Amino acid sequence: MALRQIAFYGKGGIGKSTTSQNTLA
Repeated sequence: MALRQIAFYGKGGIGKSTTSQNTLA
C-alpha cells in the first residue's frame, strides 16, 4: 500500500492524490 501510495503521489500529483486518499479512507 505504501509503495503504491508514493507512486501515485509521484506520478499523479494532485489528480491522483485525491483518489488515493479516498481509497485509503
